[in-house]
Formats: sequence, C-alpha cells, structure tokens
Amino acid sequence: KAVDTLKTVRYSKNISAKKLVYQGAHLMIVGRVNPNQTLEDNGIFNTAKIFYNLKDHDLITEAIKREEGVLGNGGSFLVSTGKYTGRSPKDKFVVNEKSVQDTIWWENNPPMEVSAFNKLKSDMLEHMAKKEYFVQDLYGGSDPEHRLNVRMITELAWHSLFIRTMLRRPKTEELNSFIPEFTVINCPTFNSDPLKHGCRSDVVIAISFEQKTILIAGTEYAGENKKSIFSILNYLLPEKNIMPMHCSANHAIGDITDTAVFFGLSGTGKTTLSADPNRVLLGDDEHGWSDTTTFNFEGGCYAKTINLSSEAEPEIHATTEKFGTVIENMVYDDYSKDLDFFDDSITANMRCAYPLEYISNASDTAIGGQPNNIIMLTCDAFGVLPPIARLSPEQAMYHFLSGFTSKVAGTERGVTEPQPTFSTCFGAPFMPRRPEVYGALLRDKIAKNKSKCWLVNTGWTGGAYGKGSRMPIKATRALLTAALNGSLNSSSYRKDDNFGFEVPTHLDGVDTLLLNPRDTWEDRNAYDKAASKLVSMFVDNFSQYENFVGPSVLAQAIKNK
Repeated sequence: KAVDTLKTVRYSKNISAKKLVYQGAHLMIVGRVNPNQTLEDNGIFNTAKIFYNLKDHDLITEAIKREEGVLGNGGSFLVSTGKYTGRSPKDKFVVNEKSVQDTIWWENNPPMEVSAFNKLKSDMLEHMAKKEYFVQDLYGGSDPEHRLNVRMITELAWHSLFIRTMLRRPKTEELNSFIPEFTVINCPTFNSDPLKHGCRSDVVIAISFEQKTILIAGTEYAGENKKSIFSILNYLLPEKNIMPMHCSANHAIGDITDTAVFFGLSGTGKTTLSADPNRVLLGDDEHGWSDTTTFNFEGGCYAKTINLSSEAEPEIHATTEKFGTVIENMVYDDYSKDLDFFDDSITANMRCAYPLEYISNASDTAIGGQPNNIIMLTCDAFGVLPPIARLSPEQAMYHFLSGFTSKVAGTERGVTEPQPTFSTCFGAPFMPRRPEVYGALLRDKIAKNKSKCWLVNTGWTGGAYGKGSRMPIKATRALLTAALNGSLNSSSYRKDDNFGFEVPTHLDGVDTLLLNPRDTWEDRNAYDKAASKLVSMFVDNFSQYENFVGPSVLAQAIKNK
C-alpha cells in the first residue's frame, strides 16, 4: 500500500533524501527530520499527512492548493488572517505549574490550571485527527551557544512558510539529528471554550513550561507564532545572565563592537530605524545581550507596510515583490496584484514577513558585539517629548521600566487610534518574569559595558494626536546618526524642566524648533497642561516599582511639580 501511495506523491522524485513512512492511518511525508523525533513524540497520532520541513516553494504550492492565499508579484504570497488582524494579548496564559509558581509575573500573565491545559491539549489533538499538518524544526537564536530548538506544528501551510521565514533555519544535515526543546501547536480551526479550558474566549495562547508546549488556537494571525517563542526565550535566558530584548539592532560597517539596540513596541520605528543603509542590520525585533554578543533571535523581519514607500524605505518596500515574502492583510488589485500601501480598510496593522537576507546590508551571522548605544523608542501621542534626549544609566533604567509609548492602531485587537500606555521593558505582553529582573539585568550590563543611552520620540510634534503631526523621519534619522557616530556628544544640551533628561539644543540639518517641543505648539499653555498630565502619568505608573529599585534610580525619577 505504501508503494502504491508513493506513485502518487509528488515528492517521490526526492525519495533518496525524503522518506515515506506508513504507520496505520498515519501517512508521513518527510522532508528532512530526525527519525527519532516525529509527531508521535508530541502525542499526535492518526493524522492524514504530515509535511516535515518543506522549503518555501513547496509550502507556497501547498498553500495555493489549499486556497490559503494567492501568489503575488515577484513570488510573494498574499494572505488574509480573517477575523483577527492583530495579537490577542488578553488571551495569553501561562500554566500554573510548581516549577514556575515563584518566578512568573502573574499580574501580567494570567494563570491556567494544569487540568485546564491538559483538557485543552487533549481536545485540540482530537480535533487534529485525520487532518494534514506542517512541521518546521527551527532555531530561536542566531548564537549557537544560546539558541533554542523549536518545533512548530501548523495547520496552515502559509503559517509554516511564515515561521520558517521568521526563525533561524537549520542546515539540511542538522535536521537529521534535530531534537526540539519546545513545541508549538497552532490550530486556528479549533475554538477554545472558556468553561472547559480555563481561558477567556475562543482564542487562546497557552504556555506550559513543564510540558515545554505552547498551544495556539482560534486565530490565524501569524504574529502569535513568533511572539510565543519570544516569550519562552524571555523566561529562559535571564537564568543564563542574558538580557532578552524587544528591540532591533545594527552595527557599524566593519566594526561589530559599534553595536546599537533599539527598544520599542510595534509602530515606534524599530524596523525602519535599524534598517540604516550605512550600518549592518542584525535584526528588527528580538535580540539577546550575552556577556560577549548581541544576537538576533530571528531569521527574518516582520515590517508594518502601511504608508510604506519606495522613496522613504526602498529596501523594505522591495521585499514586498520578492519570492516567499508573506504579505498579510493588504488590499491589492485582483488582476495586477499591485499592493495598496495606503488603504487600511482591512487593518492598519498590515505587514510583510521576509527573510533577513533580503536586506542588502543584513549581517550573515546576525551576531554583533555588546551594545555601546542603547536607544529607547517611544511614540508619544501627547506630542510632549522631544525627538531625542540623553539619559544617565539611572534614567535609562527608569524609562526602561516605565516603557512609555502609544499602542498604534491595529497592532492589538480593538486599538483603532494611538493610545498612550506604559508597557514595562518596552514589551510587557512578552515578559513572563517580573520587570525588575529585566531592569536589573539591563542596569548591570549598561554599567559593565559603559553603554550610552538615548530616548527617541517618533510620535507627535506640534500638538497631540489629531492636531499635531508625526515627527519627521528625516529629523529622527539625522539625530540618531549623530548619536551613533558620537557627533551629538559635542552639542550643547539643556535640562528638560519636566523630565530631567538632557536635550540637545542644536544639530545641523535639524529644525531647532523640533528640539524644544513647547515651541512647536501654537498654544504654549496647552503644551504645559499636556506635559503636566504626562508627568503625572509617569509618576503614578512608576510607584509600582519604587520598592524594587535603588536610591540612585529613585533620585532620577520624574516628579510632579
């Protein structure tokens, strides 16, 4: 029967490199896989077909056959994520297991009981019976010393393409002995039940550290896949004295010791600002800071495409017409497949996922030195903060723990316009441990490495959202360049009356007016009121950390006038 099946399997031409195994009702088409680590090891039996480690062209073929999307210009793949076009942070849970009870930040990570997780897993696996699934065995982390072996099991072929793009791909020969340390099972057609599964809605992302399993159900939004791995690394790496960072990173051409990291939530400019043609790109979203390196967790970039232009960001724009780039939730012409970068009728969170190597100045290894410049990106919807400010190490820890920014429209469900928020460590949704763990790590590493720290506002100027305008990207780039090459150090500075940090008063090529936000407002009294309100928000938010930081940080804390 297996021989008869072999005749009809399109992969049979590569049978010398790929193995067909028939076990009862379980037919596995194996690309490359450790024969001792098949899906039975994950408790998955009685499926129709399993596709192991297919490459991009085969995944696109399977996705088209299943009508999961359409082929776009240049071989890109155009998809819709359906009902959910952003992350569902309120539907993410951590299983309340004995080994993690004392180390999880439970206020930020709602607990799920072990029995509820087991029932969820059992029901998901029953739902998955007799269906086809795609498996990718991948690395989370470019540094071989610190990477995590991850197995991603997806119901959708394009999800397999997405995660193959976003994580690090093993060499073909490495797959023969690959042993997964964590497994993600993503089944969008399974809807969770709050009464049975201890969750909140029909969407669930549940992490079990003891079972080393992540379950994702009820949503097709692909970003949940990569952020689940980020959450795992955020828990594991601090135990190795490695700082996990929600940041982009780059380094100077020919000098990895001149490395810079850019902290920030989605929509603050991590991808845009790190893709500097005059520097080498390490990655756009997730990195680790070890005792010797800054290393990317990923193998691709996940860029917002709303208002993306070939003039402002030519290389990112060009990826939208390259083979294998996944285009999410963009309006396009049915005939020409031309993309509309300005139509947000589906979502403002339209995105493209592309391999890191599609950026010409991307690092081959995605490994740099320890960062000597740390940039904290914020999107200030109040229009109060200056475009750049210099921070002392204590101020850096203060602003890192505060994580002030604005949620940008579309990034999360229900967000339709910028909403001021405090997201500790510039990534609260992905932080399993308490903020002080990451804050202390950052403080110690800044002190040891003597890193320079900057706060950069990519939000509004001349007024708040709805009245002012977005900070000119040309000015932001000029100020960042000056900070990174050291020329901004020779500028004169003023101490900001509201926030206490230092703000440059002049830089050639930048409108001096921008450097003093109050001067950009028509109504200066309105600025003062907005600034006073923001200061109070900082003070109220930071009160939760006052007992966990030292006197030197408290001395630099923002205070009400």
